[in-house]
Amino acid sequence: MPSNLNPLGALPARFRRQRVLIVGCGDVGLRVARALDAAAGRRRVLALTSSPERTGALRAAGITPLLGDLDRPATLARLAGLATRVVHLAPPPGSATPAWLDPRSTALARALRRRTLPQALVYASTSGVYGDCAGQWVAETRPLRPATARARRRVNAERAMRHLGRAGVRVSILRVPGIYANDREGGTPRERLLRGAPVLCARDDVYTNHIHADDLARACVAALWRGAAQRAYHASDASELKMGDYFDLAADLYGLPRPPRVTREQAGQLLGPLQLSFMSESRRLRGDRLARELRLRLRYPTVRDGLAP
Repeated sequence: MPSNLNPLGALPARFRRQRVLIVGCGDVGLRVARALDAAAGRRRVLALTSSPERTGALRAAGITPLLGDLDRPATLARLAGLATRVVHLAPPPGSATPAWLDPRSTALARALRRRTLPQALVYASTSGVYGDCAGQWVAETRPLRPATARARRRVNAERAMRHLGRAGVRVSILRVPGIYANDREGGTPRERLLRGAPVLCARDDVYTNHIHADDLARACVAALWRGAAQRAYHASDASELKMGDYFDLAADLYGLPRPPRVTREQAGQLLGPLQLSFMSESRRLRGDRLARELRLRLRYPTVRDGLAP
């Protein structure tokens, strides 16, 4: 291919390797960087951070830090034309005006549009965009009916990324359920079990979905290279558990007492609004596309595999 037709060919040779930008480089972002490092091919990994004190840790992980803040769009100018591929892991703000808006995704999309667009972008959304599905099996084609402001902001972010896709970026969206890992801070039910926090009784319980943090990172990398344009994928394992059964399983694995069971009415008196919101939606995510299209074989196909000490 002539260099004038190749988006990398006109650059000096030292810049011709793929440049992957991670936006929101927390625990999962660091795992994405490790997965990229383990994959074949020449690539440079960069990460946007708003914290100068994190630059040393990022460099130690083999990542080039870029100072910028999604809440301050003027600081994002250097992102224009920089990356050939982008992994967007940054969550929306806890509140926004209007309440359904994710201004961070809007700011990122605008920054990326200013010069040569990246070839591909993966956005990690949430399965909460579907709202309550009454325990039904859910495919990626199901209409989005977010029931919380948090989920509505995610829908807005998906739309911002899809709009960027219409400009020529191959955008893939991963809809992510509960993320867990034994080596992730707050990534297991252990602390909640030690507190003795209740779960719903079987009659009122809801189906929940999970993905190990390492498998989510691998899904991000697979989508960067194999994801179809404007395509959504469920980044979810094969577990088919109700929430209470998940905590019972974890308790048994850790040798801890199983949590007490309460009715939904009792839970309303004992738990906070955020915990209750997760107990108000029930769905089972189909993961066919993850295996068939991204050709990803999960290392932890069930939570029993991932939580085992």
